Amino acid sequence: MNYTENYEGIKLDVQAVDISISDALQQGVRDVIDKVKRHNKKIDSVDVYFKEEPNQSTNTKSVRMRVGIPGNDVFAHDEGDNWFELLKNVEDKLRRQLEKR
Repeated sequence: MNYTENYEGIKLDVQAVDISISDALQQGVRDVIDKVKRHNKKIDSVDVYFKEEPNQSTNTKSVRMRVGIPGNDVFAHDEGDNWFELLKNVEDKLRRQLEKR
């Protein structure tokens, strides 16, 4: 499932390999953007990549997120077994990177 949308002036591109993203998870991505926007108002794009490895016994899911801002983009990823927990961890990593700038 791939989709692109314009969310509050930010180009949001979500890619999910061989999985379907629920409406709740899509809203979770928007919530992450809202929280990250508090630390940098000049975000022009966000790329989110969801992946699930069916053959792995642990860390089967991964979330990668790139936030396009002036200068170098910030990037974070995490692996685990709960999509919402992974989004929260990625949000924390992005927030810390933006606070350092």
